[in-house]
Amino acid sequence: MQFLKHSFPLLRTPALLIPVLFIMISCQPQTQRLATSTLNINQRVDSVLALMNLEEKIGQLTLYTTDWESTGPTIRAGYVDDIRSGRCGALFNSHTVDFTTQLQKVAVEETRLKIPLLFGYDVIHGYKTIFPIPLGESSSWDLTIMEKTAAIAAAEAAASGLHWTFAPMVDIARDPRWGRVMEGAGEDTWLGSRIAEARVKGFQGKGIGNTDAVLSCIKHYAAYGAPVAGRDYNTVDMSERAFREYYLPPYAAGIAAGAATVMTSFNDLDGVPATGSKWLMTDILRGELNFQGFVVTDYTAINEMTNHRVVADDKAAGELALQAGVDMDMQGAVFQRFLAQSLKEGKVSLQMIDQAVKRILRMKFELGLFDDPYKFSNAAREKATVFSAANRAVAREAVRGSIVLLKNKGNVLPLSKTQGKIALIGPLADSKADMLGAWSGSGDAKDCITLFEGMKNVIGASRVSYSQGCKVNGEDRSGFDAAIKLASGSDVVVLAIGEEAVMSGEAAARADISIPGVQEELLQKLLATGKPVVVVLMNGRPLAIPGVDSTANAIIEAWYGGTEAGNGIADVLFGDYNPSGKLTMSFPYSTGQIPVYYNEKSTGRPFNPESKWTSKYIDNPNAPLYPFGYGLSYTQFSISDPRVSKTSFSNRDTISVTVKLTNTGKRAGAEVVQLYIQDKVSEVTRPVKELKGFEKVMLEPGESKDIVLKLDKNHFSFFKRDMSYGTEPGEFLIMVGPNSRDLKTTTVKLID
Repeated sequence: MQFLKHSFPLLRTPALLIPVLFIMISCQPQTQRLATSTLNINQRVDSVLALMNLEEKIGQLTLYTTDWESTGPTIRAGYVDDIRSGRCGALFNSHTVDFTTQLQKVAVEETRLKIPLLFGYDVIHGYKTIFPIPLGESSSWDLTIMEKTAAIAAAEAAASGLHWTFAPMVDIARDPRWGRVMEGAGEDTWLGSRIAEARVKGFQGKGIGNTDAVLSCIKHYAAYGAPVAGRDYNTVDMSERAFREYYLPPYAAGIAAGAATVMTSFNDLDGVPATGSKWLMTDILRGELNFQGFVVTDYTAINEMTNHRVVADDKAAGELALQAGVDMDMQGAVFQRFLAQSLKEGKVSLQMIDQAVKRILRMKFELGLFDDPYKFSNAAREKATVFSAANRAVAREAVRGSIVLLKNKGNVLPLSKTQGKIALIGPLADSKADMLGAWSGSGDAKDCITLFEGMKNVIGASRVSYSQGCKVNGEDRSGFDAAIKLASGSDVVVLAIGEEAVMSGEAAARADISIPGVQEELLQKLLATGKPVVVVLMNGRPLAIPGVDSTANAIIEAWYGGTEAGNGIADVLFGDYNPSGKLTMSFPYSTGQIPVYYNEKSTGRPFNPESKWTSKYIDNPNAPLYPFGYGLSYTQFSISDPRVSKTSFSNRDTISVTVKLTNTGKRAGAEVVQLYIQDKVSEVTRPVKELKGFEKVMLEPGESKDIVLKLDKNHFSFFKRDMSYGTEPGEFLIMVGPNSRDLKTTTVKLID
């Protein structure tokens, strides 16, 4: 049903007339105030809980969606009654000040206990100002900009009445067939952990309850990024060692950074669906990681445990989820329908229910919603904050930083701003909708700058002409002739090809990750004109492009750049920005090579091109086309051999690794100096190399700088044969370079 629009005064007094809710602490010193505030919230939570009946308690554990995405700002029939009766404590896909105010009014003015609603939304890479997809943004290797874009996304979301985002996704992913690689930070555990920290800090800002911040949600817990065959929602099968070594650390890093909530994943792990795994949700998450927030399921994940066939029906699924440590049921209504009966039958305890309710109420108190349910609903702040010019300027900066230069034969790039005619060709050259990418929040395609528009903004309309050439998918070649004619009359061709935005994201796995349709055929026709061709790739995953690599004059990986995509790409094409991005996922030669990742382990018969009887393909290289950490620049850099402060060290020491970085080219530019280690001999098999540090440095032409990266025992620790975590004495290779392939080495020895 639709709500009538009203304007409501801000409620600055608590909704519940309980004396303990009025404890004032503002006059105390800050350190004492923080400690007292913690105690005060616990008392307030207990006071509210004591007044709640069972139906209202279960309501706080229930999260529903509105119909915003399909029908505009409306809510499904019956959900308003659920809010009014206290049977629903949170909503998602409810945003904008007008809509959230209308819904909050029902909760705090028409219910018995007046408990405010919590509003969540998928603010993944922007709310209204859309930034590059997270995989693209991770390619900047710029933690500062990633924290900044998350902070802007949070500020826009909070200004639009939201309290909570279902991000960041921190799943490690090594299989680009999986569509949701676009939403994460790639294949490396150490870098993924640093990015998880940055994005949590960005979303939550100076603290929960500030009106420019939202609750973050670490997802998808756990190991969702490793589905068998790269097929979304599929089973995950890995050892506990692999889980703890590669997949668990980014979740842990986000939680340590203060993430307020965690979302369960759809997959099973070790034979148990994550949503029903007490080992994951209680033993590890709350026990080992000391997580203090609340756990929400993914969309209908409780119900789906019946399809896993570990329970017979939804009722049993709800019992398993609550027993495991789940606090909130997203959309499945399992808790609402069955939890009271399960309690009556003794299948769950009142203590379990109360504990979950307290975690959710506590978050609402920390947000300040009991003191002012409408504190995030301010129309003036919404108008001033959302989609501002300043936010768009940061978006353009983020686009430029995310772009990876993969090839630049003959220095065809950057293009001249003043000379020559440019033919812009390709199905993605002027497609606004495809600039957004998947999970684009409240972003509007009409606000996006396409590559065609961006190029005209830089050099004017007279020097660049556009022809579509073909569509992304299908066999239609009717546009080839016009594209070839345009290319023949131009001095250089820019070809924008790749995937449609809907080809990556959730439920968008691809069995073949080559460029779809006849786009690559169009490339070869354009190359036959004899004109240099610059390929601009737009995609949400690594693609298998050996043919493009071997023939195109230049290639840039532009991902889906969001609102300012076209302007940012044009800045790179014309040299206003020197590309500095580095891949965070390896690009394979072919789909059959997947999974391919830099930190593989040695085998008993490691690759040897001179011997048949070693681990290799007979029709494909072992190494990827473009390795992890790879990316070129319009200038050149040299990195010296690494020097270490100590060649022998103990667990009590920190060692420094120093290299001299020099810009040997003619342009200012940034290089990402990367440090890897290899344990030469260990009691369990270890990766051939592991990223353990990096620094991104801007240098003027001819400028040099000493880069110092530090290592301590944490960088050398691993899960040993008995699953204890720590170090063992021995030699390590220290490797430094511009990517995971081109490295210079030295050796150090850990003596105890």
